[in-house]
Amino acid sequence: MSIKKFIFPMTAVAAIISACGDSDSAVSSAEDGSALTEQEDTGSIWDSTEVSFASSSSILSSGTTVLDPAGPAPESSATFTTSSAAQQASEARQSSAAFLSSATSPFARSSSSIVYDPTSSQQVIAQSSGEAAVYQEAEGDLKLVFNASGLSVENDNSSCVNVDGKIATIICAGNYYLSGTSDDFQVVVAASEDAKVYLNFNNLDLTSASDAPIYVQSADKVFLVLLDGTTNSLKDASSRAKTWSYTKNGSAKVDTTGGVIYSKEDITFKGNGSLTITGNYNNGIHTTDDLRIKDVPTINVTAKNNALKGKNSVDIEGGRYTLVAKEGDGIKSDEGEDEGVIADATKGIIEIAGGEFSIQAGDDGIQAFNQVIFTDSVSTPKVTVKSSGKGIVSGNFIHVNAGILNVTSNDDGIHSNMNIYFNGGETTVSAGDDGVHADSTLMFNAGSVNVTKAVEGFEAWYIIAKGGKTAVVASDDGWNAAGGSADGSTSSGSQWGGPGGGGAASKSVGYIEVYGGYHYLYAAGNDVDVLDANGNVKMSGGVLILELGSGGMGGGMGGRPGQGGSSTGSCSTNMSGGIIDTDSGISVTGGVLLGFGSQTESLVNCSAMTVTAGTAYGSSNAAFKPSVSGSMVIYSNDVGNSVSTVDVSSMKSLELANGMTYYYK
Repeated sequence: MSIKKFIFPMTAVAAIISACGDSDSAVSSAEDGSALTEQEDTGSIWDSTEVSFASSSSILSSGTTVLDPAGPAPESSATFTTSSAAQQASEARQSSAAFLSSATSPFARSSSSIVYDPTSSQQVIAQSSGEAAVYQEAEGDLKLVFNASGLSVENDNSSCVNVDGKIATIICAGNYYLSGTSDDFQVVVAASEDAKVYLNFNNLDLTSASDAPIYVQSADKVFLVLLDGTTNSLKDASSRAKTWSYTKNGSAKVDTTGGVIYSKEDITFKGNGSLTITGNYNNGIHTTDDLRIKDVPTINVTAKNNALKGKNSVDIEGGRYTLVAKEGDGIKSDEGEDEGVIADATKGIIEIAGGEFSIQAGDDGIQAFNQVIFTDSVSTPKVTVKSSGKGIVSGNFIHVNAGILNVTSNDDGIHSNMNIYFNGGETTVSAGDDGVHADSTLMFNAGSVNVTKAVEGFEAWYIIAKGGKTAVVASDDGWNAAGGSADGSTSSGSQWGGPGGGGAASKSVGYIEVYGGYHYLYAAGNDVDVLDANGNVKMSGGVLILELGSGGMGGGMGGRPGQGGSSTGSCSTNMSGGIIDTDSGISVTGGVLLGFGSQTESLVNCSAMTVTAGTAYGSSNAAFKPSVSGSMVIYSNDVGNSVSTVDVSSMKSLELANGMTYYYK
């Protein structure tokens, strides 16, 4: 897998900040993830009232890259026009709005206004079978019946099926019913450019001993219908000796099939039957165009490389899937990857709008060059990924708008070379490297995200929390804001290093902004920080709970002393991080912050005291029972004038993303 990064100079980011201006938003109660008292949001660099997927089309179909108004501009080699940054931002907003409402938008199906409640649990929408696809024999149906002696073609009155040896070629539009068993036969679709071909699988068991059992060479669209109540299976050869030569659209073409089902045209699966695919050569299902799956089929794929691949796009509305990709990706769409350019914003996209998935991948679980989108516009997707590489990865955007996602990966759990937006759903991640990583913006608007194991819990140039619930357990930094170029005059790009992220403070910059939601951070190990920004931290609402585990010694070198607040006892700051580590300080104008441990570089207010795990600390306004012991409690003004042990029996409680409890008045 190769995904190229898009990079903008920091000067462009500054221009966008100026163009967007400050935003004012009032917050009123702990129930909505805001501060306990009403506070004014003073100086967000992004419009905090704009929670949507509007940034999804910053790479427009014309191939021109424009600034993304809903997230900080990642650095790119794109050439900008001489218009002002403010004008560019305005044009980008208009273009994004037009894209979202267009019929070709991947979001068109779910474009209705949705109000997300960050404290609510995932609303589960069950799968329904939809329109039944049941075969009822009718006079004149064209049938391909496979058997031990070959193939029997019935009712081919228009000579639409040409049989040559062990190859049956379909050349007409229409319905074809395929049934029976063969251990060496191939079906080829070579119809006209306006032909719609329906292949109805009616208990078909088909193997090709030399090639792909299903090969779509030409047509307008091909529909593969898994008739209800049927069990079907396809298997290909482990090698390819044949090269196909043909003419299409007036041009000479040469092909070698790369999958069990291999198509040069759009293919759509319909029906509620089952299909088992064994890919011995390369991919399981592979189209160089669009792959769509409707209704509720049961599809099991075991493939040497990728299980499902739609080069232009993959759109799945429902079904039950067991996908084993031995060396490649579970689901893949890579249009633009070879060129390193997104020329069409509607391509290179994977959208999952329903279905149940069990994915095991030798590389990435789900990988798209442009976007990965999870919605519940059809049913609630339930996705389990176990991968040797990354779990879910995109070169551009990831939108988690709904769904129950469970990711276990040896590399990053969820990764984007640009932006990631959590707008709903319930996500759980266990990662060998970063839990969730975005080279540019990582934004939390709603839903829950629980990282149970990671090196860096969350990592991005900008981490922006507006709502929802999150929790991270990390062996390096809990939240790490880094990766932006520290030199504003250069466009040298993101400064990400290897496992563990951004490295020493002076190498890159990063920013954290918290406006709402409930967020728990735990880090323990050598040279770790719980909340780490290679720039500054701004908080005006929400709840942050920080815990520095035993052995957690901060890793920030060259940081500045903490700013503001008061301290008692031995709450002096240091240059080695710990609970909070920033290059440019932390500003808390609202919201609840409680930090527990024995070391910090930055602080707000601090009280030196013996902290015992399992005992509640805070005030009558806000309290938490830490899982760690320590010597200090860091707290914000909204907690109170001081902190101590607290009797929480009469306080309200809220369950955090990891099951721990936050107490409030």
